[in-house]
Formats: sequence, C-alpha cells, structure tokens
Amino acid sequence: MFGELSHLALQQYWWIIVSLLGALLVFLMFVQGGQTLIYTIGKTNVERTMIVNTLGRKWEFTFTTLVTFGGAFFASFPLFYSTSFGGAYWVWMIILFAFVIQAIAYEFRTRPNNVFGARTYETFLLINGLLGTVLIGTAVATFFTGSAFSVNDMNQSQWALKSHGLEAALNFHNLSLGLAVFFLARVLGALYFMNSIKHEGIFQRAKKQLVINGVPFLVFFLTFVIWLFVRDGFAVNPDTQAVYMEPFKYFNNLMAMPVVLVMFLLGVLGVLLGLGASILREECTKGIWAAGAGTVLTVLSLLLVAGFNNTSFYPSTHDLQSSLTIQNASSSHFTLTAMSYASLMVPFVFAYIWYVWKAMNNKPIDEDEMNSEDIHVY
Repeated sequence: MFGELSHLALQQYWWIIVSLLGALLVFLMFVQGGQTLIYTIGKTNVERTMIVNTLGRKWEFTFTTLVTFGGAFFASFPLFYSTSFGGAYWVWMIILFAFVIQAIAYEFRTRPNNVFGARTYETFLLINGLLGTVLIGTAVATFFTGSAFSVNDMNQSQWALKSHGLEAALNFHNLSLGLAVFFLARVLGALYFMNSIKHEGIFQRAKKQLVINGVPFLVFFLTFVIWLFVRDGFAVNPDTQAVYMEPFKYFNNLMAMPVVLVMFLLGVLGVLLGLGASILREECTKGIWAAGAGTVLTVLSLLLVAGFNNTSFYPSTHDLQSSLTIQNASSSHFTLTAMSYASLMVPFVFAYIWYVWKAMNNKPIDEDEMNSEDIHVY
C-alpha cells in the first residue's frame, strides 16, 4: 500500500502525522498551564494537592506526546532535527531541562522525609509551565519567521548567531505565539480543573481565571495570526526548488487549501465556544472538550499552512536557499515507507490513551479522595 506511493506523497503524509502530534501536544499542555495556576486557584494545602493530583494523572500524556513528536520529526525529517537541535540548542536544552524537573516534581513532591518541602517541587512545576509553553510556542513560530542557519551540499548545518536559538525569543512575532500558547495553556488548565475537580472554591476561581487569561490569549493569538497573514512568506518554486519571498504567502496558502481553511475556522470557533460557554453558563464543566478539539484543529491547520503548498517549513534568514522543505529535509522513500506501516498502530495508541483517560476521570477528584489511603497522592 504505502510502497506504491510517491516520495512526495509520503513526505506529505508524514508532515500531516507530525503536525497532528504537534497539535495534540499543544492541547495536552493544559497540564503546564494548570501548573502555573497552582497557587492562584489553590488557596489551601488540600486544594493544591487536589490540583497537583488531577494534573499528575495526565502529565505523562504530555511528556510522551512530546517525545513521540520529536521522534517522528527526527525519523521523517532528519535534516530539520539536526539543523534545529544542533544549532538552536540553548532553546531545546532549556525546554528539556523544564520537562526533566517536572518529572522530578511529580515523583518527589509527597515522598516521605522530603527535605526540600512540597513548595520546592511546586516551584519546579511552575517553571515547567512557564518555560515549556512560551519556548515551545516561540520555537514553532520560527517555522514562519525563519532562523539564522546555513546548510552546505553535504547537509551539514551551521548556526550563524552565537545566541544559538535564544534570539528567537527577542522577535516579537515569535514571542506573540509563545505568549498565546502560554495563556491558552492556562485557559485549558482552568477548564480542566472545572471538569475534573469537585470543589466549589476551585470551580469559581478557575472560572475567574478564564477571563483573566482568555483576554491576553486572544490579544496575542490575533497579533500572531494577523501579522502572519499580512507578512511575506517563504515560498518554493516547484520546478527549481529555489526559495523566494512571496507577499501574503501564508494567507494565500490558507485560501488555496479550503479544507485547511475550514479546519482553522472550526478550530477557532471551538476554542471560543468552550471558553465562552464556561464563562457564561453557571455550571458548565464540559468546556475543555470544545476548546481542546478547537486547539487541535487550529494548531494542525497552522502547521499544514507552514509546510504545504510549496512552502519552506523551516526557512533560513541567513541563507535563503538553505531553507528546509518537506522535500529536501525528509528521509528516503524506503524509510518513510517502513515508518508509514508502523504508523498504522497510531489509532490503537489513541484508543488506549482515551480508555486510560476515561478510567482515570470516571469521577471528579474531591477532598475525601485526597484523604484516602487507597490511592497514590502526588
């Protein structure tokens, strides 16, 4: 089946897979967003313990999706992996550090004889929530704004700036997406608390945070999207593979792909519906599902815009012709074919995740459960 597909069709297939994993990762970062709200929403030790435990049941999904996203990117588009991770290594090392201390925090927060105290590990969770969201959003924004690297004929890359990726955070267009992801993660975290914790105080404070974080999310998201649609983009000549600047490239991409346009509009509508219903309806607890599905559709459509329709998904601002596309950065036809057969297992993995999620959330967390000796408390 897959062996009969052209190399380009396999490259497009794997860009869709990688984009879907990236979109799921952004949704699952409600864990990171929730971690930044531990002290804002949790006013007592018991309330903070309930918050940490409802997040603790899901943090491994985010971590696993991040690793899977990175692994799929490495296997399908290795030149991107070597260029970005080998050049912008300060950004990726900080992100890795943030996720390592998250794992440590959940493991040791309630360990007996914890000499550092629970607050130390809760601070680790706050650091992970801040750095993980902002830096991942900033890094993804470089798919549209570009990075300072060059690639020679031997596919050896070199970074042109000594800041090795940290310069991306100084670009306001990049930072606007990073901050949009940060505030979106906090919105999703608050929605998740409203759905998974049975506690009136937490519910009302989470509802209040929807307004506080929803407004800056919309401001930064609209800033990024409007700027994206009016800027010049990195287009690729399909005949010569030469990269050139095209006015309104990303808006043109969206208009040229009606299915992606519909996905984008439905995604934005889903986020607004989940946010608005949870704010306006008194007892609404299901907003996480509309907003979560909307997040996945929106991020997926933006990533498809970045890579399809003869576009460089990782452009170079230092040497335009070093820009990476799904064609010049991908693995061989044989490798992509073999991986494609393995990808048939993905629906079964999603089904397992859904089953485990439902089993863990079959009833909301409450104070009585936190006092029970029959469960593991993070």
